[in-house]
Amino acid sequence: MSGSSQTEPPASARPKGSIAKWLLKGTAVGLTGLFAATVGVAVTLMMPLPRAIAPARNTPLSLSELWEKGLSYQITRPVHILVMGIDLPLDLPEHSSPDDVFAGRSDTMLLVRIDPGAESLSVLSIPRDTRVEIPGEGIEKVNYANMIGGSELAAQVVSQSLNSVTIDRYVRVSTEAFRDLVDVMGGIEVFVPERMEYEDQTQELYIDLYPGWQVLNGDQAEQFARFRNDENGDIGRVQRQQQLIRALRKKLSEPTMLTRIPQVIQLFQKYVDTNLTPEEMFALANFGLNLEQDNFRMVLLPGRFSTPDEYVASYWLMDPVDTAQVMHQYFDLSSIATLSQQQYDYDLSELRIAIQNASDDPDLGGQVAAYLYSKGYYNVYVVEDWPDHEVKTQIIAQRGDLRGARMLGSVLGVGQIVPASTGELTSDLTIRLGDDWLDKHRI
Repeated sequence: MSGSSQTEPPASARPKGSIAKWLLKGTAVGLTGLFAATVGVAVTLMMPLPRAIAPARNTPLSLSELWEKGLSYQITRPVHILVMGIDLPLDLPEHSSPDDVFAGRSDTMLLVRIDPGAESLSVLSIPRDTRVEIPGEGIEKVNYANMIGGSELAAQVVSQSLNSVTIDRYVRVSTEAFRDLVDVMGGIEVFVPERMEYEDQTQELYIDLYPGWQVLNGDQAEQFARFRNDENGDIGRVQRQQQLIRALRKKLSEPTMLTRIPQVIQLFQKYVDTNLTPEEMFALANFGLNLEQDNFRMVLLPGRFSTPDEYVASYWLMDPVDTAQVMHQYFDLSSIATLSQQQYDYDLSELRIAIQNASDDPDLGGQVAAYLYSKGYYNVYVVEDWPDHEVKTQIIAQRGDLRGARMLGSVLGVGQIVPASTGELTSDLTIRLGDDWLDKHRI
């Protein structure tokens, strides 16, 4: 790793938890990108066991012995992991070396914080078109860093671009892993919001999906993840990837998935490159014991698209103030010198609030906008209806502002806080109205 990484391992040996409880809940926690929640188990099982777990003996450990010994490991401090989904070159030979398999551009890049003190897991989605400075190369897109300098350079670039955040470990996953994983799981249920049709023969990319709730197989899930032929481009892809992460996590929490662990292990043997140790892998899996759904948080790197008169290439330009706030709130970078606490305080009435109707009442969006205006929220606007019917209202923290979302929820009197960036792109908060508003309010 680069100078931005630490050599201290994030896990120490401290017994905790029951195997049965972990089997039901822990499987779902390791999911930090387009790879499985079982990363904590699978990568560990495929790597040589250290002597602390497997003392010298003539016979290998049984699976039950492995669970009992391995699951004694626990995370004892916050850990930051850089996760990259790597594009395979189209002309890659069938029996290529790992160096070749993971030498492409990073199609997906996520920074993950696992915080045992707060019992939370935070995921920052970094768009692949993010404009950064790469040492020795100058201004480039962030997805180029892995291609020219591997995981070490990628970690260095992310760290220097995001307020010098410490990156402890990395995980690189071939994008083929995602497709095969979904097939092993028997498909995942996803809501496709619109007709998705696109073809690019140069990339061997063929997308053909219809709107609505459906169970997607591996090929279809990859189509959903890679579609970008709409007004949101690469950022729309990031939003759909966050949808897939939640769908995968939900699927992997089902007890029936436990019978498929051996197949998942085979996938990781083929598709995963990481500098996590076996002990750390076990600790990540063990972390799932007490992780609640509300403590699984995702946010998009704040910013905007560049315009043609700014740059020839199309970039995602980070917003330095909002990025600093996200790094402060989600990654505990409380020592940011350039921003005082006063800069984090804002006038809640100026929040950009998008209202998206998903209820049975076609006029509800305008009614709620008027209601919020009467409460002093003046930057409220109604966007196109959400195509799926929602029973419960959601308050989506589009830019990671959980405090603002909670305060808005107290004004509305309804609303489940969704810590993700799956709402209206230009908003601070998106209200996706459900039928519960009709039950509670009669305007």
